[in-house]
Amino acid sequence: MPPTASARPVLVAVNPHAGSGRGARVGDRAVAALDAAGWTVMVLREENAERLAAVVAEALGSRPHALVVVGGDGMVSLGAGLVAGTDVPLGIVPCGTGNDMARNLGLPVGNPDAALVRLVGAFERPPRRIDAARVTGADGRDAWFACALSAGFDAAVTERANGMRRPRGASRYVLALLREIVAFGAVDYTLTVDGREERVPAVLVSVANAGSIGGGMRIAPDAALDDGELDLLVVSPLSRLTFLRLFPRVFRGTHASLPQVRLARARTVRIDAAGARKPIVAYADGERLGPLPVDIRVVPGALTVLA
Repeated sequence: MPPTASARPVLVAVNPHAGSGRGARVGDRAVAALDAAGWTVMVLREENAERLAAVVAEALGSRPHALVVVGGDGMVSLGAGLVAGTDVPLGIVPCGTGNDMARNLGLPVGNPDAALVRLVGAFERPPRRIDAARVTGADGRDAWFACALSAGFDAAVTERANGMRRPRGASRYVLALLREIVAFGAVDYTLTVDGREERVPAVLVSVANAGSIGGGMRIAPDAALDDGELDLLVVSPLSRLTFLRLFPRVFRGTHASLPQVRLARARTVRIDAAGARKPIVAYADGERLGPLPVDIRVVPGALTVLA
């Protein structure tokens, strides 16, 4: 049955700068599609991500039917952080750079028209429950992520990529990797996995809820969004040449068999690097969290999504 005019509103949060300006246009089309389907729509747009998060948080007090985010993984991170642990479902219209959460959910990527058709149809289907991870930073503040947290070379690449305007898409991460590989060295981590502490030298550490990050890098090829576990990826120190040879295999998801790669399942992970030469910064779903340590735990079924 189509919704009535008195139905609870659907919040549509738009990043107008996503996809080099496509976000504003796709946002208008999303509003039009939902309006044509009979939904009462409340549009939320702000130029500043922090301000947008505050506006969305306030609007969630109206008990909306759903929150739809239009943009890239940054918008998904914003939305997931606000509705995780609630019964408000999250809808995604991908039009950003990486679009990893949409890709992991099997949503159309690179085709806004197909994504909008999928979104409108999703309102007629039961929403899907997936896991999310709650992370506590060194400052004691909590945050949520749905895809993955990075704390090592991968995070350094993300930090550099986020500061680059060009090129677009996954090639931005490739270029950022090539620039970072010259300077980044191995780090002595202290990992506490499900209560068991170990010291591990590594160049790359990620904790994944989903299979891919960074525009399609399949860091945890066997990860599932609803298995109640996280996938820990650790890459031991290796030469730059070997690392460059490993990297293409990450996109294919065939790196797990390499001797330098360790993949393990966990429910809780603490990552620390107290002895590092410089502070190691953690990123979650492409958003900067701050320096280590971080404590991560999976919360099964914490996020409801329209898929």
